[in-house]
Amino acid sequence: MNRPSIVLAICLAVGAAAPARPAFSAESPFEPGLMRLAEVLGSLHFLRNLCGEKGDQWRGEMEKLLDSENPDPDRRARFIASFNRGYRSFGGTYTQCTASATEAISRYMREGETLSRDIASRYGN
Repeated sequence: MNRPSIVLAICLAVGAAAPARPAFSAESPFEPGLMRLAEVLGSLHFLRNLCGEKGDQWRGEMEKLLDSENPDPDRRARFIASFNRGYRSFGGTYTQCTASATEAISRYMREGETLSRDIASRYGN
């Protein structure tokens, strides 16, 4: 899966999910998927940089997610905690790019695309 495909899928999912905000504090049905997507973005941010990609593309995608969701402070903190959990989950395991790290990148790219597509198709307008 190429990078533009996953970025586009993430943007579509975020855009589709953002308008569906209830007036009460109950968790939206797409909330767990969005939190997992934030965790995947954190994992990709760590792993892609470990394996030679320099920059903040995946952190930028997380910022887009936050901008589109415009969460209240508690929900924003949960998004950030999910991103950071994904980032830190590989810090103790990988200190250099290995075949296993490259495979993890591929799996997370596929999972991110699947999450994005599922959120957009189930909860989009």
